[in-house]
Amino acid sequence: MMTKVAVVSTDDRVYGVNKCLELLGTNPVKGKKVVFKPNFNTADPPPASSSMETVKQLIIKLREMGAESITLAERAGPANTSKVFEEKGINILANELKFHIIDLTKVPKDEYVLKNPEGNHWKEGFYFAKIYDQAECIIETCCLKSHMYGGHFTIALKNAVGMVNKKNMTELHSSTYQREMIAEINSVYKPDLIVMDGVTTFVDRGPMEGTRVEANVFIAGTDKIAIDAVGVAILRILGTTPEVTNGPIFKQDQIKRAVELELGVSSPNDIEFLTDSKESEELVVKIKEKLAE
Repeated sequence: MMTKVAVVSTDDRVYGVNKCLELLGTNPVKGKKVVFKPNFNTADPPPASSSMETVKQLIIKLREMGAESITLAERAGPANTSKVFEEKGINILANELKFHIIDLTKVPKDEYVLKNPEGNHWKEGFYFAKIYDQAECIIETCCLKSHMYGGHFTIALKNAVGMVNKKNMTELHSSTYQREMIAEINSVYKPDLIVMDGVTTFVDRGPMEGTRVEANVFIAGTDKIAIDAVGVAILRILGTTPEVTNGPIFKQDQIKRAVELELGVSSPNDIEFLTDSKESEELVVKIKEKLAE
């Protein structure tokens, strides 16, 4: 099954968001109650966490596209979520743009549901936020960076970790199957849109700090495997860690497990690229070369 992926070369985050949505040409939010998932692992500047410019523009666009309501639900870690919200300015923005905020570390225990998919690597399953489990529409924005604590990279698939209860993190971070377990979180829900802000990247270390490189790109689509494969290709173009560089992209543990679970495309040949400029087209040529290796 083919999936469309928008590739927009730009350092303008407002343009990047707008053009990605225009290229994809879909409206999954009209008349729906949207749950919005940023990457607020900490309050550190992008790509350690989502750019507030990107978050603001996405919420503006969701409103323009006719979302009935918008709720931002997130769990930071290791940082305190409420402090991250305050430091990022999300409370002020929520008041300005009239959307709701939920700190997933402060909801009652019964606001999480136990998920234990067949054949998963979690010992007794994991607790998944009910707001995402019951969501009518899920929109995500992620960053582009390497990950020094076992994930190898953190793009779209790993963004789902913030939907899982914090008490499950010790098991995740100590497991030799961490990357497979990340993919398995994604098996219990399906996002309606993912927008990756790759204006600035970490090509090593991460997720909170690393070597910054300006990639100046936005990637968007509905298929997390495709988004991650394209993201890994871009990291390889920029020059990244051995863990992210070694082997075929679709054999990277997170992506390989996601393919096994049939969470999206199974081959680079299933990706249809949408571009806005000659610069973007030239980047897609390089991406395709990395995907074919």
